[in-house]
Amino acid sequence: MNLLLDKFKEVSLSVLPITIIVILLNFTLTPLDGAMLITFIMGVFLIVMGLTLFLIGVDIGIAPLGRLLGATLSASNKVFLVVLAGLVLGFLISVAEPGLMVLASQVDAVTDGGITSTTLLVIVSLGLAVMVAFGLLRIVYNIPLYKVLTVLYGITFLLAIFTPSQLLTIAFDTSGATTGILAVPFILALSVGVSALKKDSKAGEKDSFGLVSIASVGAIMSVMILSIFSDTGELSSTIAFQMPQTQSLFDPFSSQLSSITRESILSLAPLLIILVFLQKASFKLEKKAFGRLLKGFVYSFLGLVLFMTGVNGGFMNVGTIIGYTLASRDSYYFLILMGTILGIVTMLAEPAVYVLTHQIEEVTSGYVKRRAVLTALALGGGLAIGLSMLRIVVPGIQLWHYLLPGYALSIGLSYIVPKLFVGMAFDAGGVATGPMTATFILAFTQGAAEAIPWADILLDGFGMIAMVALMPILTLQILGLFFSMNSGKEGVESDQ
Repeated sequence: MNLLLDKFKEVSLSVLPITIIVILLNFTLTPLDGAMLITFIMGVFLIVMGLTLFLIGVDIGIAPLGRLLGATLSASNKVFLVVLAGLVLGFLISVAEPGLMVLASQVDAVTDGGITSTTLLVIVSLGLAVMVAFGLLRIVYNIPLYKVLTVLYGITFLLAIFTPSQLLTIAFDTSGATTGILAVPFILALSVGVSALKKDSKAGEKDSFGLVSIASVGAIMSVMILSIFSDTGELSSTIAFQMPQTQSLFDPFSSQLSSITRESILSLAPLLIILVFLQKASFKLEKKAFGRLLKGFVYSFLGLVLFMTGVNGGFMNVGTIIGYTLASRDSYYFLILMGTILGIVTMLAEPAVYVLTHQIEEVTSGYVKRRAVLTALALGGGLAIGLSMLRIVVPGIQLWHYLLPGYALSIGLSYIVPKLFVGMAFDAGGVATGPMTATFILAFTQGAAEAIPWADILLDGFGMIAMVALMPILTLQILGLFFSMNSGKEGVESDQ
């Protein structure tokens, strides 16, 4: 019961700021149709309940499975099993990631089926799987993270030269959407287990960070390679506003329930099969412990169904309408300001951000205060979405104008900041892009891009998630640099 209340409180605090802003805008600048507002509130309720159940399921079922798999790999001490596990588990966990499912469905809808959600899910999951396996090998062979990231981002920006501009923003968005509320705890649990293969405990602790960041690069590369070696043609981009008419208020939810249920079963079933198989072959858990894991999968399934139903039934649609209405008023300064506010409140309300800030404070023995980290991350999130709105408003600004210097700076900083901060900073990109970013703010951005005559939804409506994933990397590295300078020695690495 305590776990249920704790998760409900976390999720409610995450969704509440967006809900309050929508209600205030409804009575001021962007009045909504009565039925639309009601479906939004219903969607909020389903999202809160869904995320609560899903996160409980992750805590008691899926994350423990990751730890068990990591311990099993550590006990086997066989590198080929590490690679195989990285490939299989990386693919399966990515396919089941709610954030990626939302992004894939949005790309499918905006391109009118030019890029289907299934295609994007499979391609991105393959890319992530390859990089998870590579990231686990990095841990085993003690390859410095900053050198790996230098090479990977060098290859990424080389591929970007040949990637069609319409798919470039989608490619970078997948990096944040893939590493969400399911993938991050599972991948971290897996990396901690594999780190136990190393004899040096301090090196193992340091290298347990960074796998998320390497995995996210695989998602970017996969979409770029797909666009280069396949003929997607010129993609058309539209947004269909689903305004309720005389239909029942429950229709937007009930009409999608069967397809969402089917997709949720297909997403989680492979992981469940692996659990059942390894329970008989290797784990040999007691009946009560195994039953708890199975219960976690049930919670995750029910939560995923409720979450996706709430998102698709009314939540994202309202975000699109508000973004469209604000941009249509030609008050572009207010659009940028509202985007900045949404970024700040979303980051402050993200539960995973609080986990990260506590972790940093603990690792640095309280020298780097969590309040300072939280403030920096919130300002970074607000700046990321504000700059995304600016990119929509100003015709000449493109996504690479932000990402190229941003990642170049982050790679440069990785050579001089404490190395523990490098893994934390790059992993923070996945932590920052939570459920509200991948749903409401993504829809808000696309609505704004649809309203402005010179904007293109594929070029300008996507890319926001990539910006939110970039800013925490820079803010945490800068904090790490300040920490190193103030300490007058190696800092956290020598004291960890």
